[in-house]
Amino acid sequence: MLKQRRLAAEQVADSLFAAEAAIDAALACTAKLAGQMPSVRQDANLSALIGQGAIERAIDAMSALSQARGHICATHKELSVAQGHIGLGAVHITAGGGSGDKPPADAEMLPMARQLRTVEAA
Repeated sequence: MLKQRRLAAEQVADSLFAAEAAIDAALACTAKLAGQMPSVRQDANLSALIGQGAIERAIDAMSALSQARGHICATHKELSVAQGHIGLGAVHITAGGGSGDKPPADAEMLPMARQLRTVEAA
């Protein structure tokens, strides 16, 4: 039974990680596009009016992707809670079903928090 739950969790985790990566990639590509359009316009010596609507739509898309990223992060947190509910709370599941060395999100922030405290003390 535990083996079946772990397999199910690994399958869901693989899909979750794929969705997270896809959203991040889309956000990065859209940011590149939004940043590139004004530069290309200036290089071509075109009026600032040219492409303004396209820039605004790209920024709207970035905003929507940012919201989607927030939603997938919330999904990740909810799945972490569900993982505990099915008896897999102590298991760290990564893409491909292996156990990874990626620290929990809170632990990732610790080095930055230490640096911030150091700056405050200075």
